[in-house]
Amino acid sequence: MKEAIMVKVEKLNKSFGDLHVLKDIDMTVREREVVCLIGASGSGKSTLLRCLNFLEIKNSGKIFIGGEQIEEHTHDLNQIRAKVGMVFQHFHLFPHMTVIENIMEAPVHVKKIPKDQAYEEAKELLAKVGLSDKANVYPGKLSGGQKQRVAIARSLAMKPEVMLFDEPTSALDPELVGEVLVTMKKLAQEGMTMIVVTHEMGFAREVADSVIYMHDGRIVEVGHPDQLFHTPTQKRTKDFLDSVL
Repeated sequence: MKEAIMVKVEKLNKSFGDLHVLKDIDMTVREREVVCLIGASGSGKSTLLRCLNFLEIKNSGKIFIGGEQIEEHTHDLNQIRAKVGMVFQHFHLFPHMTVIENIMEAPVHVKKIPKDQAYEEAKELLAKVGLSDKANVYPGKLSGGQKQRVAIARSLAMKPEVMLFDEPTSALDPELVGEVLVTMKKLAQEGMTMIVVTHEMGFAREVADSVIYMHDGRIVEVGHPDQLFHTPTQKRTKDFLDSVL
């Protein structure tokens, strides 16, 4: 039995002034699926994620989350963002709060969860990302990889239905990338629906259910990692992979 559709995009367009960044994007992501977006910088991948989280408002097209069509004038976008977690390249942790306070902040203030419940859930999330011993540390004392894992835990604290990752390892030193990818692999194994913009082709190959190659604001090719990486059907995909692999 196929899983239900979690995210669906139809004919999505986004421009910034004269710059047409997303061009008639169609995409379907099912529950528990991991979809990786690959392509050169400037191909529209991050803008697509930001439209799915409503940090950018589309010019035209339709976005469905959990089967419901979402429009900025008919929905409370903050409620939608609680369902659609997002992890960025840069971690944006609150420097004046401890790690556990960072994770508790949104559940307590946005979801109005009692503090003691939020604290217990935050402790569980820290264990999940392998940072139980850092609960009372301030972000300034963490490595980049640790900060990114805290950012993942903070996003998970809102119990999102889907997680968006925008190049979550690109700002990290190479030796710290692995620990973040391990955390993401664990989430994938647990069945979290994930859309990941990544330059880590090994991760895409190992974890993705499908890979989308974007170029110049369009989806050029979609396929299972085995197919897309080994026998791409489009010359443009092949040229891109030849340049990065």
